[in-house]
Amino acid sequence: MKKTAIGFSAAALALAGTAALSQGPMGKVDTDGDGSVTRAEMASHGAAMFARMDANGDGVINAEDRATRRAEMFAKADTNGDGELSQAEMEARRDARMERREARAERRAERMAERFANMDTDNSGGLTQEEMQANREARGKRGHHGKRGGRRGGMMMIRMADADGDKSITRAEFDAAQAAHFARVDTNGDGRITAAEREAAHQKMRAEGKAKREADR
Repeated sequence: MKKTAIGFSAAALALAGTAALSQGPMGKVDTDGDGSVTRAEMASHGAAMFARMDANGDGVINAEDRATRRAEMFAKADTNGDGELSQAEMEARRDARMERREARAERRAERMAERFANMDTDNSGGLTQEEMQANREARGKRGHHGKRGGRRGGMMMIRMADADGDKSITRAEFDAAQAAHFARVDTNGDGRITAAEREAAHQKMRAEGKAKREADR
């Protein structure tokens, strides 16, 4: 099967969940909620991610999948099925997009309010330096480093997965990269990645990235 070029952003999204092993809380990956991730949990999560990104179901994440998703989005907007988007359909598409953005904004506001309430331990309505420091320390212990780290990790996973350099990811390449990254983070080889191992892997990645940047100067 010939594989066409893939957009790095799509592959990064598909692989970011695996890279998140060294980036912070595992969320849906840690299905039993015990604070660690097994090979089976990671493999299950990876399979779901790959299937979601492989829009045409051909076993490869590539430019054809992006075209399939665009066609699906067009068909959804083309409510009368005439192959064209009328002004009314365009407006409806815009309104739906705005509604999704507003819903996301509301969820972000709710999360921010909840985080603030958790940080404001004396319920004063404001945050002291001590409360801010306590929050930073707590975030450090949890190994939380935000979504940007996950995307950078996803880009690293692309380089690992794209073994033949054609900027396309097969399921075999995806699984191999996922297994290699799991093994790298699972330093004691017990088949389970703990929060401590994730944090250690993150710090190692940061140090390697810093050394590379300094070497490139």
